[in-house]
Amino acid sequence: MVPSPPSASDGARARVFSGIQPSGVLHLGNLLGATLRWTEVQHQADAIFCVVDLHALTVPRPPGEIGQATLDMATDVLASGLDPEQCIFFVQSTVPQHAELAWVMQTVTAFGELSRMTQFKEKRDRAEAGDGFISAGLFTYPALMAADILLYDTTEVPVGDDQGQHVELTRDAANRFNSRYGDTFVIPQATLPLAGARVMDLQAPTNKMSKSTDTDAGIIYLSDTPAAITKKFKRAVTDSETEVRYDRAAKPGVSNLLSILGAATGRTPEAAAEGIERYGDLKVATAQAVVELLAPIQARAAELRDDPAEVRRQLARGTERATEQAAAVMDRVWDRLGTLRS
Repeated sequence: MVPSPPSASDGARARVFSGIQPSGVLHLGNLLGATLRWTEVQHQADAIFCVVDLHALTVPRPPGEIGQATLDMATDVLASGLDPEQCIFFVQSTVPQHAELAWVMQTVTAFGELSRMTQFKEKRDRAEAGDGFISAGLFTYPALMAADILLYDTTEVPVGDDQGQHVELTRDAANRFNSRYGDTFVIPQATLPLAGARVMDLQAPTNKMSKSTDTDAGIIYLSDTPAAITKKFKRAVTDSETEVRYDRAAKPGVSNLLSILGAATGRTPEAAAEGIERYGDLKVATAQAVVELLAPIQARAAELRDDPAEVRRQLARGTERATEQAAAVMDRVWDRLGTLRS
């Protein structure tokens, strides 16, 4: 008999899962919103992190592009301080149990639940405005996300305000499976990330910083030079007022700069505003803080890019460790389902 899942409240360390899409070179939103947080979590919990390349397949890509983008993203994540000895870090597609459990999750997820996902509606609208192709994978990807989380007996999932809906769907699917087949999955909790995690586009500060925008002018990449970073911040959109204060609703551009400055210097946005009276000074201070934050990360990334075999070796070790855990959970799933696989 396959054992039941561990209790999420038995006093053990939290188990955290988080993934990042292989969009290529890391940008400041990824860094402040995910990877720097990962470098803290790896010392506080049993942490599992991965580059979710299967999710990237929901949008058509040229052959080989996802592989290179995955390697680039993994390189930058490692450069930002992730230690494979302190956590598990791997590429999603190298652990086949993710795809296996994703199918099982689809069987306990309702069509209506998937159709109500806000991110699907947004991505569908973008696809319709483009070539019009909307894959079934785009519709069902929350089931894959649920599999990602449940496959490691995850207790906590750090999410932004645009991902909470997916964790709720994961909880619902896990509870439905447990009710139907018996105690199988740990029910995870969504946890809010630290302040500064939601970095907005410098040119459109009501939109999240993302590579899917039409221009790079509002995006700070890990590969940007200090001069390029400074130029982008100097051209950042603010408003017609003059007061430097944190107010997301009334002053999105200024608030975005304060959030970035605070996150880059270990302060709250409100504390970062102290002593700054002009927008120009705020832009200069933010640019300088980001340049200083990125300098050691850029140096380490350059070293790793000169030795891609080392990046692959670290990912392979992560795959081994992730597979060991994932296989145990899938054995439990097949046992509860009662298939001949069990």
